[in-house]
Order: sequence, then C-alpha cells, then structure tokens
Amino acid sequence: MCRPFCHNEKENWLIITYWNIDERGAGQKKYVKILHLLYESRGDTFGIGGVGMRAYEIYKHLSSKHDITLLCKKYPGAQDGDIAGLKHMFVGTESDNLTRTLLSYATHAAQFVRRHGQEFDVIIEEFSPAIPTFLHLWTKRPLVLQIQGYTGGLYFRKYNFLYAAILYGLEKIRPRYYRNIIFISDHTARRCIFGKQPRYVVIPNGVSEELLNLSPGEGDYILYLGRVDIYGKGLDLLLGAYREFVRSFPRIRLVIAGDGRDMARLKVLIRQLPPLVKKNIDLPGWVSGDEKGRILQNAIFCVFPSRHEVQPIAILEAMASGKPVLASDIPEFTFVTESGAGASFKNGDAVSLADTMEKMALDVMRKEMGKRAREFVKDQTWDRIAMVYEKFLLRVAG
Repeated sequence: MCRPFCHNEKENWLIITYWNIDERGAGQKKYVKILHLLYESRGDTFGIGGVGMRAYEIYKHLSSKHDITLLCKKYPGAQDGDIAGLKHMFVGTESDNLTRTLLSYATHAAQFVRRHGQEFDVIIEEFSPAIPTFLHLWTKRPLVLQIQGYTGGLYFRKYNFLYAAILYGLEKIRPRYYRNIIFISDHTARRCIFGKQPRYVVIPNGVSEELLNLSPGEGDYILYLGRVDIYGKGLDLLLGAYREFVRSFPRIRLVIAGDGRDMARLKVLIRQLPPLVKKNIDLPGWVSGDEKGRILQNAIFCVFPSRHEVQPIAILEAMASGKPVLASDIPEFTFVTESGAGASFKNGDAVSLADTMEKMALDVMRKEMGKRAREFVKDQTWDRIAMVYEKFLLRVAG
C-alpha cells in the first residue's frame, strides 16, 4: 500500500519508493497554477468524505508554493472565496437531489474549463462516473485524472439497472481519454489499467503527525470513524453486529463519528433497536482536530465494515493513533491483517462481524496490534504525500 505500482517502468515515473519520483526532466517548472475539480468541499450539505479531505490535507502543504483553485459543487450558502487558506469557486445548481446536483456540476465545470482552462498550468479532476465532464474535449491543457476507487458491478446492487449501467459504462470508458492518472491504491490501478497504458502513479492517503504522537489509552467504547453511508460503509452490518455484541459486553458503547447524507436513515435504524442497545450508541457527528484525536485515543479498537472501499483516510488515522483495527476482508483491506494491525471478518456478514468484535474485545494482544498499526503508517505522513503529489504535477505541467 505504501509503494508505487508501476505496470511499465519505462512508461511510468515512480520507480524506487512511494515518495521518490526519478529526477528526469530537470528544469521543470517550480511554480504552477493548479485547477482542481473537487466535487465535495467543506460546508457541503451532502457532506465531505475522503476525496475532499485528501485534497485539503495535500494542498495545506502546497498552498504557499503554488496558485491553487478548487472548483467545487455549489451548495446552499456557498460563496466564492478563501476557505481553509485555499481559493474556492462554486459552480452548478443548488438542489436537494444529489444526482441532479452532480450533473449540473459536471455541465458547469466543463463550461468553466472550456472558458478558463488555458489560464492554468495543470488541471486535476476527481473521477466520478456520475460527473461526466469529458474535459478532454474542452481543453488542451495538461489533465490529470485522480481515481480514488473502482465500483464495477456493485453499481447494480445500489441503483436501478439503467442508472447502474450508465455508471458502469462511464467508469470503464472515461479513464481511457486521460494520459495522466493518479491512483490511491495499487488494487484500484490493477482494476482500471487496460488497453493503451497511461502515465500513472499510485499516491496513497496519509496521516497527520499529531496522531502519531498520541499516547493510546482505552475507554469504554468501540469506534467507527468516517462518512455515514449505510450500504457502502456497512453501517447496517455494524448495528446488527453490535446488537449481538452488547449482550456479552453491555458496558462497551458504540461510537459512530461522522456525517453524511444517510444520517437521518441511520438514526431511524438506531431507534428501531432494543432500548438497551440504542442507549449504548453515540453519534457525536463530524469530528476533527483535537476532538478527533481524543475520540481515537480512547477507543478500545476501531471497526471498518465497508462492503467496498479504496483506502479510507479514517482507517489510516486509527492505525496512526495506535489502535487495533477490525475490517471487512475485501482486497483493499488486506494490509490490516498482513501488517498484524488487527483482524478481518467476512464481508457483508453481520454474524461474522459480531464474532470478530467479541474476540477483539477479549484479545490481550490489542496493545501489540496497535503498535504494529502505528509502525505500518508512520512514514505515510501528509507532508511526504504532498511532496510526491507536487513532483507528479510539476512533471505533467512540464
């Protein structure tokens, strides 16, 4: 997970370690104007997940060196200007319908690039099949597609057949039109690279130094940290598993920390649980900064029951905090067990999850797992990730 995945070393630029790009092309630009199409941003009423948080963390380290503009999806109350020290511009139509909002954003973002793309040295687009911008038709400026996940056939489990088929097709076709691609994990790269090989690199997500410096403790709760997406993140499985778990461990609470468009549905599911179960579940909402550090620091262990995933920042943050991790056995999470940082359960199986939670609660090796977890991610800090990202963009910009 912490290394590049190069299909062909002659065609790709990351060669030795995940933070070193070879230095061919001396004399490349040292300052660039960057336009980043970011479909989720701080304050967005639909919430913000790993896509947005990754951008903010990386650009926090680059904003003093480059001119960065984030072109974001409009939401009620959104205003152009500086947010978190970064220039934001909002386009599209405000709507409480996510599909309509995304399509409007795609149209207006494409129009913006057609009119103003030449003003930037490099343009980065966050890939989503639901946002068909087709930027290659509208500008000749260097384009970078950042692919943070691959959904494939799972679209047909989430949406009606027609919409799923459209998303499935666009996910297969659109990356072929980009010469430069950033992947978040080598698993995604292997799934997406086919036909004519683009120039691509794997640049993983990172962690903050502050979490690496926490002194791990143990409170009275299990923690889920991340976006509230009931199906994708497996929160329905977590509630079902906790219902069984709490019978054996009535004093251990479940904390679900995060926000997202499924929050109202999640609260309904919790209200349907038996009184002795639901009184043990806390929803602190979105946490950040010192509050996030405290909630991670005192968790007994962290659980990530995602049905499909790429490389969520939250799981890396849990590991950086010295916490053992319990995750579904999807390929993208194999690093958890391979590193000795935790345990896995059968994907989609609430009974397996409950059983594994009980074993973890009794495991005297939890502290040792937490040490291995921190060791695994200690070199994956955001400043290093930003350095790789910067070098890649400088190379693309020429």
